[in-house]
Amino acid sequence: MKKYTLLSVGELLVDLIGTEIAESILQTTDFQRFQGGSPANMAANMARLGNSVALISCVGNDNLGKFLTQEVAKTGIDVSLVAVDEIQPTSIVVVSRATGTPDFIAYRTADRMLQPAHISDEILAQSAIFHTTCFALSQEPAQSTIVDAARRANALGCRVSIDANYAPQIWQDRKNAWQIISAYCSHNALVKLSEDDAERIYGHSVTQEQILADFHGMGSDLICLTLGAKGSIISYEGGSKRILVEGKKIEVIDVTGAGDAYWAGFLTAWAEGNSPEICAKAGANLAALKLVTKGPLPSQVDKEILYHG
Repeated sequence: MKKYTLLSVGELLVDLIGTEIAESILQTTDFQRFQGGSPANMAANMARLGNSVALISCVGNDNLGKFLTQEVAKTGIDVSLVAVDEIQPTSIVVVSRATGTPDFIAYRTADRMLQPAHISDEILAQSAIFHTTCFALSQEPAQSTIVDAARRANALGCRVSIDANYAPQIWQDRKNAWQIISAYCSHNALVKLSEDDAERIYGHSVTQEQILADFHGMGSDLICLTLGAKGSIISYEGGSKRILVEGKKIEVIDVTGAGDAYWAGFLTAWAEGNSPEICAKAGANLAALKLVTKGPLPSQVDKEILYHG
């Protein structure tokens, strides 16, 4: 037994999200403040499901940083590992509210200041899953810090996970992105990405077969390729096994954070020793709850929702 089901590493930032559905930020006039950052959202969602979770992030020594730490702590996450940078202010992302992929602008500051000293071997050994995102990997010094921590995590028996949510607005150097994502995935990673993520990573449309072949070629053990309303493809055991889990028809209210909810449900089921198919259904069930919820999920979510239907 590990102390933490999930050690989530990366950006903790303020999301200023549009209050009305709009095509882009250009058409958005009013915004609401939320705790944001995919690793923080992942940690919060897993804590809501009753998992023991710790977050390693960096915020500024300011009131936005205090707001974020307080909000995350409300979900039951261990925030004792959240670092405070004395120079850089807390990072902010401005996001449109949309029925498709949201428009966003990121103001990168303290979130990228993670240092090797922030991720000890002791905390890695105490964790079952080490998780991060492309956003977190996109800038130094966090980039090198997290890739090296993934290497150490794998050696210490902590399973490596990544949401390959690449965005060219965040990571302009696609060649560098491929190198870093590959280096991270080489540590027997569990990978989640959407078809939109893949198209952004490649810079053009690409077949499902190519995506799965390439990511297994990097060293990923399991790949979850989400297909929106069509469901997801799970390719595992190095690509020797594959299943399709069909999606559910629901009335979408808010897509923001649905991917984080999906992977939180998946990894929760994974940590409990379930098959990839059950994990995928668990992820879909939690994502469905998020899609019909404006803003974040409720502070507590009955874990049984993962295994219904």
